Amino acid sequence: MLLHSGLVFCQQLSKADYLEDLQYLKDTLPKRHINLFARISKADFDKNIAAIESRLIEPDYETFTTELFKLTVAIGDEHTHIEPIFTKVIPIRFNKFAEGIYVTATDTTNTDVLLYQLTGINGHAITEVINRFKEIIQSGNPSFFDARLLNFLNNPVILKGLGITGNTEETRFELTAPDGKTIKRAIRSVTGKDAGSLPLVGVKNRQLSPKEHKNYWYAFDPGSGTLYFNYNNCQEQDGHPFSVFNDELLAMIIKSKPQRLVIDLRDNSGGNSTILGPFIERIKRSYLNSKGKLFVLIGRETFSSALMNAIELKRGTYATLVGQPTSGSVNHYGEVRGFRLPHTKIVIGYSTRYWENWQGHNGPLTPDVTIAYSVKNYSKGIDEALVYTDKTW
Repeated sequence: MLLHSGLVFCQQLSKADYLEDLQYLKDTLPKRHINLFARISKADFDKNIAAIESRLIEPDYETFTTELFKLTVAIGDEHTHIEPIFTKVIPIRFNKFAEGIYVTATDTTNTDVLLYQLTGINGHAITEVINRFKEIIQSGNPSFFDARLLNFLNNPVILKGLGITGNTEETRFELTAPDGKTIKRAIRSVTGKDAGSLPLVGVKNRQLSPKEHKNYWYAFDPGSGTLYFNYNNCQEQDGHPFSVFNDELLAMIIKSKPQRLVIDLRDNSGGNSTILGPFIERIKRSYLNSKGKLFVLIGRETFSSALMNAIELKRGTYATLVGQPTSGSVNHYGEVRGFRLPHTKIVIGYSTRYWENWQGHNGPLTPDVTIAYSVKNYSKGIDEALVYTDKTW
């Protein structure tokens, strides 16, 4: 399990503190990681550390954090990452569609900009913003990059560290309305570790996938004969073990005899891949294990253990994969552990195992049927992936 910190970072650190943390990382990470130099040589790793040290002239938490993100890009292991202590967040959330990046949730004072397109931040065009984020996020896999970009566009520490903003208190967004009118909206940061921890107001589009905020749930539509199974998190649900849920779901299949089963892994970033195993084994022996009856939805958030579940379904059943490429690579380093830097308390997550899930398959898991999601359909509550599976909700 990763180390998660609930500490509030408020201590003023000196340049020596940052340099000591950097040295601690340099000494510790190669010893802990199972194969740190798989994609970067030791010489280049040392050069990157030295380059960071030379740039820490007047360091602060924002610039140091950004430099560590740049190091993870150079390392090239999608699971080796950093977990800074974030205490501020901008109360706005974005999503990416075929037409661009759009506002999909805000605090109550900014709901008028819902479904406005993001065209710039603090005077920097969105193309420039994206290019700067490529310095701190691996961009070889567009799904990996997009998933993390959307998580950081509302992070004032990252925006300041990249030089997009000059402070962490307020951020000015350039937004374009559906009628083409462009506005500038200054939004103040609030206390919080990320936007997911805030009670934001989202677009009321009545899409099915965000209907329940649980690790796993299902819904059956007798009219279409489709059983929809949302597997949102590879973790046990408090008060509702997966073994109990699995029995309920299988009983529903026996009772209702659905014409098709849709398993939604699009928002699942991982956890424990073995939890879904008993369900997959039962589906393999089910009448639903045939072409046109079994669909698995994947996307840019499908990562780690959820990706492994998708691979198992692809290789072991007649499932049709629908959606977009996963952010995780089919074969990858993982099984993450972590250690904390002594002064900044930033957690360094590192891989302890190599997973060869499908020999000869490089890069992300790609769908059999690719879906291009449109903001126009999103605003109407239309989920193109479910439309493809002949689902009508």
